[in-house]
Amino acid sequence: MPKTIEQRVFPQQMPRQKRVAAYARVSSAKDAMHHSLSAQISYYSSNIQSHPGWEYVGVYADEAKTGTKDSREQFQKLLADCRAGKIDIVLTKSISRFARNTVTLLETVRELRSLGVDVHFEEQNIQTLTADGELMLSILASFAQAESQSVSENQKWRVKKNFQEGKPWDGTLLGYRYYDGRYVIEPTEAETVRRIYREYLSGKGTTAIANGLNADGVPTRLGGIWHKSAVMKILKNYTYTGNLLLQKTYREDYVSKETVPNNGEMPMYHATDTHEAIIDLDVFDAVQAEIERRSKKYTSTKRNYAARYPFSGMIVCGNCGKHYRRKTTAGGIVWICTTFNTQGKAACPSKQIPEEKLYEMTADIDLGDVDCIIAENGNVIRIRMKDGSEITRHWTDRSRAESWTDEMKEQARQKQLERSKRNG
Repeated sequence: MPKTIEQRVFPQQMPRQKRVAAYARVSSAKDAMHHSLSAQISYYSSNIQSHPGWEYVGVYADEAKTGTKDSREQFQKLLADCRAGKIDIVLTKSISRFARNTVTLLETVRELRSLGVDVHFEEQNIQTLTADGELMLSILASFAQAESQSVSENQKWRVKKNFQEGKPWDGTLLGYRYYDGRYVIEPTEAETVRRIYREYLSGKGTTAIANGLNADGVPTRLGGIWHKSAVMKILKNYTYTGNLLLQKTYREDYVSKETVPNNGEMPMYHATDTHEAIIDLDVFDAVQAEIERRSKKYTSTKRNYAARYPFSGMIVCGNCGKHYRRKTTAGGIVWICTTFNTQGKAACPSKQIPEEKLYEMTADIDLGDVDCIIAENGNVIRIRMKDGSEITRHWTDRSRAESWTDEMKEQARQKQLERSKRNG
């Protein structure tokens, strides 16, 4: 009898599903555009999940971002996930939604092609992994870039027209509300502006003013906390005099959209009496003169400071990243984090370092070879050398006796004598 040959049936291997994501973007934060973005997300989610052979990865959506910028967070996340091998296909509405800069578009698409990622542009019916995909992209992207340039030029024309008519550009200025192309005073905020000018002319610094506003619970224009930079910005704002100096900055080109100071490259527009003033012009001029006076004094002091103290600009806080500064206290000279010094322990839990401890810990080191000193918690410093090596040093707190100066000891002695006389 012939042997029975057993037939084995091997299961056919199913093809792997394509991992599909979508990218959506609207360039305005208006409600209508927000609804449009929501609709795009809903459409792509439904479309991908109902397509046979596709595995839904997600929808990456940016709101109120321009197609010419590389700072779109979700777009960058999409690219990162493609590079990580998480995506096979990217769906997007059109070339202009993906990028309006031809160079950026082609560089991105070519990188994705090298990773085996196919991009589908629905309106143009282009799939980038096909033979004619890149040729069509080059042609259509040029049209998209021309469209972006046209939109940019139209916007420039509108801005220039507003400048010529003396209309303000910034609608979020503390002390004013923007109505029908004009500034109208907001009384409570206007008083905050006057307080800032008044305190600065009385001798207070910008940090002290900011701390005072925060202590009193006074909010910024957008409800945040005050910093010295925000105070200085208000002190330098000519708009508070009731006049406008327009086009102090401009954008170099429509692709990068980088804003740069106007140093005469473009015309400036000076419009007078365009709105009610919060600060008299004489007061504003006095503040500018005081800013200049303090700036010169600080520059001179800083120059002497840097030449006098070996650790200047060298110590970095391991908690907040700010530099340490030299400070004379009742207990002696210390180096202290600028954040801790101005905002307290709640803002930065760093610790001041007695200057003599720094000298002890670096006695065997040439400070000229040091790149920086990182002050860590737990009485530790990490000395990072210019050659890339690193040295860790520990220091101990001064005893109470060590921290007392002769003057403090004498004051304590006098108080003890007074107590003795009263008790005697």
